[in-house]
Amino acid sequence: MSDFARRLIKWHSVHGRHDMPWQNTRDPYRVWLSEIMLQQTQVATVIPYYERFLARFPTMATLAAAPAESVMGLWSGLGYYARARNLHACAKAVMQEHGGEFPKDAEAIAGLPGIGRSTANSIAAFCFAARTPIMDGNVKRVLTRQFGIEGFPGQPAIERELWALAESLVPNKNVDIYNQAQMDLGSLVCTRSKPRCDACPVAANCVARLQARTAELPTRKEKRVIPEREVTLLMLVQNGKVLLEQRPPSGIWGGMLSLPELPSGLSAAADASDYTKSTLSCTPGKWSSLPLLTHTFTHFRLHISTCRAEVKSRPHAAEGTQRWLAFDELADAPLPAPIRQLLNSSV
Repeated sequence: MSDFARRLIKWHSVHGRHDMPWQNTRDPYRVWLSEIMLQQTQVATVIPYYERFLARFPTMATLAAAPAESVMGLWSGLGYYARARNLHACAKAVMQEHGGEFPKDAEAIAGLPGIGRSTANSIAAFCFAARTPIMDGNVKRVLTRQFGIEGFPGQPAIERELWALAESLVPNKNVDIYNQAQMDLGSLVCTRSKPRCDACPVAANCVARLQARTAELPTRKEKRVIPEREVTLLMLVQNGKVLLEQRPPSGIWGGMLSLPELPSGLSAAADASDYTKSTLSCTPGKWSSLPLLTHTFTHFRLHISTCRAEVKSRPHAAEGTQRWLAFDELADAPLPAPIRQLLNSSV
């Protein structure tokens, strides 16, 4: 065992996290669910979602059999909604192709929907004692600082270098503790800003600390201008119900419910009225404007204008991807966070 691994394992026994709801188990279902939810999401945000998911879907079989809308509804607000679609698809694949049991080999796990190399390795290590390294953001930060690796970690060449290094450091035993220790060290001590080097068990050999470069490593991605987009949404209300549309299965908010979107190039109240009558088969009353809402995605920033109107007349039932939902039914609906915010502000 390397000195690096030995020190981390020893540190973790006293200072690591031991009471998170997905710890102290070798159940692949629970470990996998936590790994997917924790991608690009803080622990404090994940915990209530994780507990609600397990309460509704306690097993792989119950998740696989659930309607997609129920899965998306529970995921609503957690963001990166492709994770939820892949989660559902993965549960079905495990039930149909693997008899309801996760494969034990990391490569086989990585072949399932929505599971990458690091997640597959985590499941293999935590559940099946496989000798596999992991590579999340915390681990990348720890390794680049400890060994002085320059270059943006997202670049393929740097990522390959990090994986090779990570593989060389994996101990022959206690791999699960070692992997958890790396994540905990990055989350609790070797943080992005103001790292607590005085509390670090491997500070003595840390290149970034010795060279006073903790602010430089890991190398940041070159800044780029974030594209700006605009959209106008229609909030059509009648008798305590609002008209919603299910979005296409892929793309932004894929499979979620959202407010109808006014086609590009249309924005005035007259345009909204014409579109509502011709396409949504509703006759709107006077329009009012909600405050502009800006939501930032990974690759662009979206400015959302919302026009609200009480509907004078409408078909008895919505058609196709459209549906009328009562405001008191929205709590369990699969709504993206910005749409839920708009609707809550309008009640």
